[in-house]
Amino acid sequence: MKANLDIVSRELVRQFGPGGELAARNLDLWLSGAVPLADTHTIEKLLREDALKLLYDSFWMLLPFGTGGRRGNVGYGPNRINPSVVAMTVQGHCDYLLENSPPESLIVVVANDVRVFRDWSRTYTDILGTHHPLISLSSRALARLACEVYAGNGITAYCAEPDDQSALMTTPFLSFAIRSLGAAGGVNLSASHNPPDDNGIKVYDHSGAQPIPPHDQNLADRMATATQPRILSFSEARRRGLIRPVPSETGEAYLATYASLLDANEVRSDVPIVYTPLCGAGLDSTGRVLNRLHFPVLTPADQYPDGQFRGVPLYIPNPEVPEATRPAQLAAERAGSSIVLSTDPDADRLGVDVRSGGEWIHLDGNQIAAILAYYLMRDEAGPKRRGLVIETLVTTKLVAAIARSVDNPVIDTLLVGFKYIADVLAQLETKGHFLGIQATATDLVLAAEESHGVLVTSTIRDKDAAGGALFLAALHQRLVARGSSLYQYYLEILEHVGAYHNVSRSIMLKGPDGFTRRDEMMKSLRKDPPLELAGAQILRVRDHWDVDLYGKHLSATDTSSRDLMEFDAERFRIVVRPSGTEPKIKLYCELLPVESGLTGHELLRFLQERAWNTVTAVYRELLLRIGIVLDAPALALPDFLDLELKLKFQRESLPEFERRLFSGGFKQWEAARSVLESVARKITNTGDSGSGDPTSVLKPAIRSAASRWPADGPEVLSAIREWASSDMP
Repeated sequence: MKANLDIVSRELVRQFGPGGELAARNLDLWLSGAVPLADTHTIEKLLREDALKLLYDSFWMLLPFGTGGRRGNVGYGPNRINPSVVAMTVQGHCDYLLENSPPESLIVVVANDVRVFRDWSRTYTDILGTHHPLISLSSRALARLACEVYAGNGITAYCAEPDDQSALMTTPFLSFAIRSLGAAGGVNLSASHNPPDDNGIKVYDHSGAQPIPPHDQNLADRMATATQPRILSFSEARRRGLIRPVPSETGEAYLATYASLLDANEVRSDVPIVYTPLCGAGLDSTGRVLNRLHFPVLTPADQYPDGQFRGVPLYIPNPEVPEATRPAQLAAERAGSSIVLSTDPDADRLGVDVRSGGEWIHLDGNQIAAILAYYLMRDEAGPKRRGLVIETLVTTKLVAAIARSVDNPVIDTLLVGFKYIADVLAQLETKGHFLGIQATATDLVLAAEESHGVLVTSTIRDKDAAGGALFLAALHQRLVARGSSLYQYYLEILEHVGAYHNVSRSIMLKGPDGFTRRDEMMKSLRKDPPLELAGAQILRVRDHWDVDLYGKHLSATDTSSRDLMEFDAERFRIVVRPSGTEPKIKLYCELLPVESGLTGHELLRFLQERAWNTVTAVYRELLLRIGIVLDAPALALPDFLDLELKLKFQRESLPEFERRLFSGGFKQWEAARSVLESVARKITNTGDSGSGDPTSVLKPAIRSAASRWPADGPEVLSAIREWASSDMP
């Protein structure tokens, strides 16, 4: 082993420079036996030349503590999620809590989602075979480990049904339980909406929220130095009463909170609601809330909890992704329902799909927030709630416009992340004011963020899909009874309040090089801010690192959260920010209302096209700053595909497909479709295992490519064009 380690270490340094040196040092540490719970035997098997890139990415750094915790691929090493990293993270949380309180006075709540690691991407299977220690590692197993570490530090941990190996707890219920039990904090073992090979740990404070700067920095510092977790076995901790079930009355109180918000008379028994947890934990919160209020809820059989998300196309359990709810839509059609509500695996994000005019329409997070805002505050037949509205600075200003139209106060300048919304509620609770607005936390009408997050009650301090789901279900039933839909309702909002439109895109990068590219883009924007974007003159640039505009930096985590730039043009606003934990750049575009003379569906299509063209032009321009050129078809691919996959599609897959197409290689549509499916499975990494038809990811790209193809050509051309244009909204 020593010889192999020496060879690998030298190669890491030679190929990857300073980062490789760090990786070699960490690799040596993890193999020395000094890292608790590290599987040295398996790591030794990775000391191979063909695993060098994997070793570098896995060992070059400690998985960053980002927005509210750590999230990443399951695997071996400090830059992966595994028992060692989780145990040390929890020990850091214990050290943080114990600094100010004795252990006997401390309790925490531990939650987990459904995830079970099966190496879907074959990262380790191709090297180690189908059986290795991390195979079958579940969120539940990591949650039990977290409970053991808390117990080892004398801290009492509450979790869902401790003796049930399949028990689940959602993020919003975790937040509620922390507040209800008077806990010092809690954690959730979940990777939220990420693919099944990921997992993570999110950390919450005593208010049921994720900590903000500088408190999260203090927590991150403790976690970075906690290397020797104290662990008490689960059985012994149960015997001593240090691991306990969350009381059933806490669950009843959670349900009662939502039951009190809606009059039972607003629920109809003849309008079915299809709800899918996307194979996650959502039946335990959103599902229970809808059932408590006696909505006729149907959940497709293949959408129940499943740690591999096998019932979700492309294995992406994200309500932001339109493809994710396709099976639930088909089930809704069979059941005579025209709505699909969905949640991600930890049930904090809400998705909505509605059937209107014979087509399924996917509503984005901004549209969901606007519909809720209008229904709650301005609809003559709605609750007409009066009070405070809170949103982040990248959330649609349509929500603020609706609130101000009925004289409700608005806070809409917050940094990205629901923890900043929770902080406003905390300050209102203790001080009674925020930014000159006099209010209390209980005055909350609606809090919203663009990434499908809403909150309608201050008793919870993170986004909760359940609250939005119950109001939208009731509104849907009312609209269906009069022959309308949530989609038509939204179109009317645009006409009555203003033609705002928002769209966002992500530049998904990969690995250590991805972090470098991410940072290069932000550095370039600061050093040389664009005078124009998408062909429009930039009138104002706001850099949130500017201490004169936004105050001094409170901590490294504050600097990371404020790594955000705004660009104002006459007719749109662009926000650019990097992810704090992933090699990713997020772009947000908001169109400002203009008079178009259009109404209804035509107005929205006009806005969608304008916004998409604008944000895609910015996407292209940012890539040019790091020397990368993407053509229109590759730019049209969905953003859950990383940049390397898009480049591979541009350089290899699409040219080869077009070569075969125009050389007469496809005599029939079936042959062309077979090739498209093969390409889709490769770039989505779904292989032969399925998870539905992956070719939908290629439709926008093929549609774009087809626009440059000649009108005449092989007979199969028309079939390809027809396929690429199907399912368009």
